[in-house]
Amino acid sequence: MHKYADNQTVTDLRKAANQIRLRSLEMVHRAGTGHPGGDLSCSDLLATLYLHTMRVDPASPSRADRDRFILSKGHSSAALYATLARTGFLSDTDLDTYMEPGSKLNGHPDRNKVSGVEANTGPLGHGLPIAVGCALAAKLDDAVWRTFVLTGDGELQEGSNWEAAMSAAHYRLDNLTLIVDRNRFQQGAGTEETIHLEPLADKWRAFGWHVVEVNGHDHAALLDCFESLPFVAGKPTCVIARTVKGKGVSFIENRAIWHHRVPTADELRIARQELLGETV
Repeated sequence: MHKYADNQTVTDLRKAANQIRLRSLEMVHRAGTGHPGGDLSCSDLLATLYLHTMRVDPASPSRADRDRFILSKGHSSAALYATLARTGFLSDTDLDTYMEPGSKLNGHPDRNKVSGVEANTGPLGHGLPIAVGCALAAKLDDAVWRTFVLTGDGELQEGSNWEAAMSAAHYRLDNLTLIVDRNRFQQGAGTEETIHLEPLADKWRAFGWHVVEVNGHDHAALLDCFESLPFVAGKPTCVIARTVKGKGVSFIENRAIWHHRVPTADELRIARQELLGETV
C-alpha cells in the first residue's frame, strides 16, 4: 500500500507524463533536432515533481520560498519545457518555437529567458554543484525551501559531481535531493560499456548520502518517496530512479541511437497512438 498516493492522482500523473512525452516529441520533430530518448525517460519524474511535489507558483515564479529545481541533464530541455507549459510557466504556443533562431527555448535551458528555470545547464556535471550552493544558501538563511536536481546517469562520470557530493554530505544538506535518471544509456552506448557506474547506490552511501532506489515510472512509488523527504536528518538524499530510455514508445525504448535522433512524421503518428491511444 502506498502512503501518499491515491488512484486518481496516479492516473492523472501518468496521463500528464505521457502528454509531456508526446509534446516533447512533437517539438523535436518540428525543430529537427533534440534528445528524445532522455526526454521520455525523465517525463514521469518531471510530472511528479512539478504537478505534485514541489512548491512552485507560475504566477509568482521568483517568490523567495519556492522550491528550486535544476535540470542538470540540460539536453532534455524539450521535456522540461513541456512540463513548464503544463504547469503554467510557458504557453503551448511557446513550445512551437523550440530551437528556432531567436527563441527563448534554446536547446539547453536558460534562466535569463525562461520563467521557472533556475540554472543554465548543458555542460554535464554542473547541475549538482549549483544545487549544493542553493541548498547551502537555504541552510544559511534558515529557509524552508528545498532543492531538487535531476542528473543523467552517464553524467555521473563527471568528477565535479563527486566533489559536490562530498560537500553536500559535509554541510549536512538534508534539504537537497538528487534524482538520478538511471536509464543505463548515454550518447552512443550503454553506461556500463563506457565506464562502470555500479555499484552506484553503494558509492553514494560511501559519500555520506541516504540512498533510495525506486522505479522511475511508478508514480505511486515516486509520490511516496518525494513526500517522505528528508529521510535522514543531516543527510542529503540520492534517489536512483530506474528508468527506460525512450519510455513509452516501442521503437525508441532502450535504443542508444535515440539519444539524439528526430522522429519522422510516421514515427510521430505511431508514438501518439502508443502514448495516448490517438491516431491522426
